[in-house]
Amino acid sequence: MSFWVINLLTALVSFAIAGLSGIFLVPFLHKIKFGQPIKTKDGPQWHAKKQGTPTMGGFMFIISTIITAIGGYWVYRWNSGIDTTDSASFNAFYRVLSCIVFAAAFGLIGFIDDYTKVARKNNDGLSPMQKIAMQLVFSVAFLFAIYKFGDTSTKIDLGFWSSPSLGIFYYILMIPVIIYLTNAVNLTDGVDGLCGSVTFAAMLIFTVCCSILKQYEMTYFTMALAGGCLGFLLWNLNPAKCFMGDTGSMFLGASVTGTALILHKHLLLILAAMVYILEALSVVIQVSYFKYTKRKTGEGKRIFKMTPIHHHFEMSGFSEYKIVITFSLAGIIFGVLGIITLLVF
Repeated sequence: MSFWVINLLTALVSFAIAGLSGIFLVPFLHKIKFGQPIKTKDGPQWHAKKQGTPTMGGFMFIISTIITAIGGYWVYRWNSGIDTTDSASFNAFYRVLSCIVFAAAFGLIGFIDDYTKVARKNNDGLSPMQKIAMQLVFSVAFLFAIYKFGDTSTKIDLGFWSSPSLGIFYYILMIPVIIYLTNAVNLTDGVDGLCGSVTFAAMLIFTVCCSILKQYEMTYFTMALAGGCLGFLLWNLNPAKCFMGDTGSMFLGASVTGTALILHKHLLLILAAMVYILEALSVVIQVSYFKYTKRKTGEGKRIFKMTPIHHHFEMSGFSEYKIVITFSLAGIIFGVLGIITLLVF
């Protein structure tokens, strides 16, 4: 079988596992009353009708991705006849495995957060400091793993410019990048189908980039996750029958960030993750401007109608479907620009 046939089969099997698992998972989540608490005090009031929709649906694509990414890799390895006695040849697999474990670890943080919310029956899960502490530990472990398994470069690669080797400071810089982006993906999960659709597009972009950079092993992870996201969307498009929860969004955030860091193309990371970056940036701008104007004039003012910015579009009359399509197309456009940078630089 050819490289792309194996990749396509990996995505299709992941799609099937994720989609079919919803038949059992969604009724089970209903049965144990794992419904999503909806925050309406500072959030969109019109989302109150979604109260009680089953959460933690991210397990659909988490399970399908782990199974098919590892399975697809070994089919590829067996088919290509790579010498399995050469220990150095396993480094690529260990980097893929590091990304999977990293994403699963962040998914665990999300699961603990989701479970806490459901147990308390409100939207207060883990505290920000508890989340950041766990994210910090897992981020350090991931960076150490990819260094151990062959990515020893400490340069920031923007294509048109590459920094000198930064040594330990490279890893110190990458830790807040990881934490920012994974939480940015989490913020994107505020409209039915949005986070899954944007990540589906991002994974297709990463698949092309992995192929261009000849990091073929990573394509089985990106295609597995693309298929898993698509299967999950059968249950998550408006009106959603299930939410991915922080379990799913944290897994996706770590997957996007981990893949880009393994490729070691930082401009690609910025462009492929641009939708997530802008979602989080809109919150930072809104809060900063509100505090600034309140300090200056005594009355806080807002730039956007509501943040993250997808809620601004909702309040401007965009349907959830229109937001999903618009943001996904934006992600594809930025992703294609990322592919072009790899070809040009």
